[in-house]
Amino acid sequence: MLPPIKLISLVVLTFTTFTPIQALSAGLTAPREISHVTGDVYRMREGGHYSLVTVTQNGVVLVDPLNTRAATWLKGNLSQITDKPITHIIFSHSHLDHASGGRVFGKTDTFAHQKAPQTIDGVKPSVRFSQDHTFKVGNKQFELSYLGSGGHGEDSISVIVRPENVGFVVDIAAPKRIPSLSEPGQSAIAQLNQMKHFTSKDFKYFAAGHGRVGTRADAIEWVKYLEGSIEAVRAGLKQGKSDRSIISDIMQSDTDYKTWQRYGPWRASSLRVILNELRNN
Repeated sequence: MLPPIKLISLVVLTFTTFTPIQALSAGLTAPREISHVTGDVYRMREGGHYSLVTVTQNGVVLVDPLNTRAATWLKGNLSQITDKPITHIIFSHSHLDHASGGRVFGKTDTFAHQKAPQTIDGVKPSVRFSQDHTFKVGNKQFELSYLGSGGHGEDSISVIVRPENVGFVVDIAAPKRIPSLSEPGQSAIAQLNQMKHFTSKDFKYFAAGHGRVGTRADAIEWVKYLEGSIEAVRAGLKQGKSDRSIISDIMQSDTDYKTWQRYGPWRASSLRVILNELRNN
């Protein structure tokens, strides 16, 4: 096995053989890469985690540094898409698998919801807001919106980048991907409401902190998925069915969702979370 430093060099060398779009279409298995979404908007991937990277006339706006290793890699490879530095960081929420590593970029303007901790991995947000906050950097506009409590993350926000009309949320939902609903104390109904708030916005592309890039139609389909799951569980409980029967019946009728990412690992367990929530409320 190659030493870690040589592995990293191999990853960068592989990446530099492709343009960002080619890297995505080639299906590289490199742990880190930059892929194109649309216009001046990109995603940076480390494993199964994604951040959003927007190039503006006056600097680069990053949503979620992920961690110190990923942030360091991004800083060293940003020249693949621009010669401008990262000047602004937005935290989608404060969970450290998405929000750590911001110190790598030095002094930046940073944005987080007011429920976020005072510092996030050593970075103190310079702008906090309660509901909505819009700002511009160069020729781009960033619309931040609080998604509400009780779902995934008490400080979770959505980000919409214009004029590209890219909507970004993290851990709450992703195109054609089953949610785990596994965070302690998490409410499936509250998470549904978070996504309903997101889909009330005007955007064209649906990017997320995990999974593929989709469209607003995929976000609406995800709302339909979770809404239907909650109603199906509620109906089963009213009929006096056992938990096992409810889960089995729902999964047997899952013709629209069996091809979704994480169906096998998470579909049954997410239905159990919904069962427990409805039974206890």
